[in-house]
Amino acid sequence: MNSNLLGFLLILLSLGLGYFIWQEFDTRRNIRKYSSKLQQAATGTLPAEEVPYQIRGLHSLPAVIHEVILADQTKIQTLETERARLAAVLEQMTDGVLIADPVGMVKFANPAVSRLFETGETIGRNIVEVIRQYQLIEAWRVCQDTGEMQTQSVEIPNRHQFLQLIAIPDTYTGGSLLLIQDLTRVRHLETVRRDFVSNISHELRTPLASLKALTETLQDGALEDHEAANRFLVRIEAEVDALTQMATELLELSRIESGQVPLELKPVNPATLLFTALDRMRMQVERAAISFSVVCPPDLPSIHADAPRLEQVLVNLIHNSVKFTPPGGQVILSAQKEEDFICIAVQDSGVGISPDDLPRIFERFYKTDRARTSGGTGLGLSISRHIVEAHGGRIWVESEEGKGSTFFFTIPLV
Repeated sequence: MNSNLLGFLLILLSLGLGYFIWQEFDTRRNIRKYSSKLQQAATGTLPAEEVPYQIRGLHSLPAVIHEVILADQTKIQTLETERARLAAVLEQMTDGVLIADPVGMVKFANPAVSRLFETGETIGRNIVEVIRQYQLIEAWRVCQDTGEMQTQSVEIPNRHQFLQLIAIPDTYTGGSLLLIQDLTRVRHLETVRRDFVSNISHELRTPLASLKALTETLQDGALEDHEAANRFLVRIEAEVDALTQMATELLELSRIESGQVPLELKPVNPATLLFTALDRMRMQVERAAISFSVVCPPDLPSIHADAPRLEQVLVNLIHNSVKFTPPGGQVILSAQKEEDFICIAVQDSGVGISPDDLPRIFERFYKTDRARTSGGTGLGLSISRHIVEAHGGRIWVESEEGKGSTFFFTIPLV
């Protein structure tokens, strides 16, 4: 009896020990499988939803780890979204953004950096090789040495470009963040504004000074001399007319620029346009002793235009050509078809335009040195440019000093 009981106990003990060993092996096998899935989740090859959160033998630990993995993957996805959004912004920025380490090696640069400095691949290169402007490099070095933000502007003459660099120290890595801005257009607008104020002051000062001198002379007794008084009144009228013309052209230019002058577009024959403008300027051309000719094929297609406005453009261009062409010279008015538009040209054999003046010849109130000694408000070419552009065309000039100028403008066909 005792031996039977002992045998039964041994069997129970063996079964219990076997069950314990089997459970231990099963737990270890589950842990290995779970560890493998955790590694896959950590590398991003397995979604958090597929990681088991109930493992026999580990109780609540898998559930906790599952929540941690799920939270981490959510954060990673958020960071990836933000990174993609930031990368898209940097890709489209016109300002250059460059990140360098403490020794000046470029770790990041957006495409604008290569465009602004006309360089190829920038990442991995030294910042000195990329920037190649000693003033900007010096600003970066001062930023590295002092740990303070630095700002420096530089002009690149061969590219007619103005760049501004802002160097910001990175207190965490010891490197720096560089922001490069292209201020070329801003500088150009500042120059235009400054010249506009200067030119309009000059144009107003002359007639106003003449009017003041004439009125003071009349007040000082010239009114008693009827012949002198009449002569002064004629000059006063001329100065008032000049001021009126300037005010009228300024108002006209302002209305055209703001789109308050609607164009009445109709089919217009280019030859008719040229000869009409010539008829309006014929007396001035004959008085200047200049030969004038029109070169225009009779079968040119019609253009889509506001005829009075384009006549105004042609009159302005012909007037300029006559004004700067000495007696005995010639002016040629021509038109020809080019693709889907008509190109009209006014060519003269006058004094020409200097290379420095060519880029600014169509600005408001801009006048060359030769033009300053003659009449006019300096608004005619600016008005002409706006009228042509309102028609969907473009206007430009080709000139060489001493060899004359040719003004071109295009108007689309009907």
